[in-house]
Amino acid sequence: MAAPGDVPDEPGQPPGLTALSFAEQSQDKKAKEQIITPFDVSGGVDEQGKAVAIDYNKLIDKFGSQRIDAALLERFEKVTGHRPHRLMRRGFVFSHRDLNIILDKYEKGIPFFLYTGRGPSSDSMHVGHSIPFEFTKFLQDAFNVPLIIMLTDDEKFFHSQKLTLKECKQFALQNALDIIAIGFDVKKTFIFADTDFIYGGDGRAFSEVIMEMGKKTTNNQIKGTFGFNDSNNILEFAFPAIQSATSFAKSFPFIFGKDAKKVAKIPCLIPCAIDQDPYFRQCRDYAPRLGLVKPAIIHTVFLPSLRGAESKMSASDPDSTILLSDTDKQIQKKIGKAFSGGQDTQELHRQLGGRTAVDIPFQYLSFFLEDDARLEEIKNAYEKGEMQSGEMKMTATKELQAYVAAFRERRKTTTPEVRDEFMRPRQLTFTGMPSEKDQVPSLSAEVNHLKDELAKLRAGSAAS
Repeated sequence: MAAPGDVPDEPGQPPGLTALSFAEQSQDKKAKEQIITPFDVSGGVDEQGKAVAIDYNKLIDKFGSQRIDAALLERFEKVTGHRPHRLMRRGFVFSHRDLNIILDKYEKGIPFFLYTGRGPSSDSMHVGHSIPFEFTKFLQDAFNVPLIIMLTDDEKFFHSQKLTLKECKQFALQNALDIIAIGFDVKKTFIFADTDFIYGGDGRAFSEVIMEMGKKTTNNQIKGTFGFNDSNNILEFAFPAIQSATSFAKSFPFIFGKDAKKVAKIPCLIPCAIDQDPYFRQCRDYAPRLGLVKPAIIHTVFLPSLRGAESKMSASDPDSTILLSDTDKQIQKKIGKAFSGGQDTQELHRQLGGRTAVDIPFQYLSFFLEDDARLEEIKNAYEKGEMQSGEMKMTATKELQAYVAAFRERRKTTTPEVRDEFMRPRQLTFTGMPSEKDQVPSLSAEVNHLKDELAKLRAGSAAS
C-alpha cells in the first residue's frame, strides 16, 4: 500500500506492499501464490499443480491487520450486550483494523457510523453477497448506529469492457432491492448509487471529499496498491478516492450536520470482505492529512465457490453460485454437484471419514446454520464416517433452501417505493449525533420528495 520509503499504516506491514505481491509466481513454475485483489480472487497452486484453499492467516500477515481473537470477541459481547454473530464465533469474521478503538468509543458513548457497499454486476445477488450484509445488519442492531451503503455502479462501468452504463445503473437498482430485503431499518439506513448521488444534485459535499482525497493520491501510489499500469483507464485510477469518501461523515451533511469540527471527529466502521482492504489501507494513510479520523475495518472471509475452497462465489459464473433468485430445485441441483470432502467409496468413507475442511456443503452449513451444537454434531458424524456425503449435501440443501425462501418472502414486500425512501438523502434517526437543528437538509431531495407525495395525492383524488 505505502510507497517505498513511506511509513506503513499498520505496525508489521512492510513498506511497499502491493496487491500484486500475491500474484508473484514461485521459482517452481507449477506453484503459484494466491491472488487476492479487489478485482481477482483465487487460491494458490502447490508444487504438484494442485489448487489449494485461500490462506487467510497469510493475508493477515501480508496486509498487516490484526486477528480477531477470543479476548476481542469477549469484549465485544461485554460492551454491546450481544452475543457475537455466528460468523464471528466461527472465525469467518477474522481480521480487523481498530475494532478495539471503536469499542472504546462506543463504551464512552462517542458516536460512529457503519459503511459497507456492493459493486453491482448482475440483476440478482447471490448468498455470498447476502452474508456480509446480514452481518452488517447485526452490527447496526448491536450498536444502534446509522448505516451508509454505497452501490458502486460507476466502478463496474469503469472496469468492465462489456457492461454498459445503463446496465450498471439497472443492476444497482435491482441490487438495492435485494439489500433492503436483508432487513435493514429505513430510519437508520441511507443507500446510494454513485451514478445518481455523486454525479447528480445531492453529492456536492461528497465530491469535495473526493477532490481532497484525489489531490493527495499519486498515480504511482495507485499503481503500487492495485497493480494498475498505463493500460488502465484514468477513471480506474480515480475510483479509490471515490470509494474512500464514504468513510468520512463530512461527505453527508444532511445526515451528520454542518459543524465541521464535530463531524470530522465522527469515526466509521467498515465491514467488508478482505479483498477490499487495499482501498481502505490507502484511505487510512491519507485521513490524518485531511484532519479526519481513520476508518476502522472488520474483515470477512469469502463464501467459497461450489467448485471448491480455492475460489469465491462469482455472479459471473452461475454454476459456482447460489443466487438469491434460485428456486428450491435449482439449489438442490447445484449443491448436489458441489465439491465434496467424502471418500471415493462408502466403505472407505466409513473407515476414514469425510474431510470437513474441504467439503463445500459442510462449509455452507458453517456459514448459514445458526445452531452451534447441531453444527458440531454434523461435523463429528461426517468426520467419523457415520454421515455419508449424500446426507451432508441433503442437510446443506435444506438449510440453503430455507435461507433463500425466507429472503424471497421479504423480497416480495420490497417495492420500488420502499427503495426510493432508502435512497432519498435525508436525516436519519440515531442518538448521540448532532441535534436536528444542526443538520443541513438536501433541498433538492426534499423538494423532489414533496413533489412525489403531491403527485400521489393527486393521483388518488383523480381515481376517486
